[in-house]
Amino acid sequence: MPVELPFGLHFVERGWLSSNSIFLDDGATTVLIDTGYYTHAPLLLSFLSSQLNNRPLDLLVNTHLHSDHCGGNHAVESAFPNAEIHIPYGLFDAVAIWDADKLSFHATGQSCPRFTPHTRLFPGDLTRWAGFEWEIHAAPGHDHDSLLFFNPHHRILISADALWANGFGIVFPEIMGGTGFEEVSQTLDLIKRLNPLMVLPGHGSVITNASHALDVAYQRLNYFSQSPVMHASHAAKVLLKFKLLELQYSLKSAFLQWAMSTPLIADIHSVFFYTMPIENWLDSLLQELIVKNAAFMQAETIHNK
Repeated sequence: MPVELPFGLHFVERGWLSSNSIFLDDGATTVLIDTGYYTHAPLLLSFLSSQLNNRPLDLLVNTHLHSDHCGGNHAVESAFPNAEIHIPYGLFDAVAIWDADKLSFHATGQSCPRFTPHTRLFPGDLTRWAGFEWEIHAAPGHDHDSLLFFNPHHRILISADALWANGFGIVFPEIMGGTGFEEVSQTLDLIKRLNPLMVLPGHGSVITNASHALDVAYQRLNYFSQSPVMHASHAAKVLLKFKLLELQYSLKSAFLQWAMSTPLIADIHSVFFYTMPIENWLDSLLQELIVKNAAFMQAETIHNK
């Protein structure tokens, strides 16, 4: 049964290479939240064209700055040069000067064309976008700079990767030399206190039973926090699968070479799996993806599935 959203709020479910997008339109102002991966930008622009009918896009907002959420920013900026871009405050300066060491794109082996931000979004702010009032909340864990947007009138939460129907996104700080599991717990506790009627996640369909989704997320968090090695293995497989989603197929030798030259994958190996040669470790991860029906081999080529 289709979920009924308030008039003027459009939820665009897009899969796993690209994040979902949310489009707000009250007839006077138009707002886009998250833009997906850069390779899907033409699809996003086609959607915007169908919704705008030659009107301008006024505002582009990002929940956080991973490539699958902001990769389409440059294309939107090019198509709508007068649209302002509002991003979380934590990495605003890094984006403004495009500091590759502070942004995640090089480390993950992913791509994000450069764009220019205009305004910082801060936790605690209250803002109005296209007739909808939004509370801005910090959502550390998956990404320590990520934000949640909560509409108290309709009790709608835009959760990005802090909450999905089946869990949450990789806890990147935990595999980048920091901490993140406790922060995930704090963010889930916040969502529980907000008690949304409806959650618009960064991936997957609209969540109408937030309590159940939170139960799943707490269980997943407990599993990963008790076994950081399993979380690290999961993270590496997600990075490999993401690249397969982007490429669709690749010579296995070239794919393994990409993986070995990707800093974050190499770091996961050196911290968690250093007792195994990296080539053997990566091959075992690919075999797990094949067993789980997420990839398949044909001759010397690895394919997405």
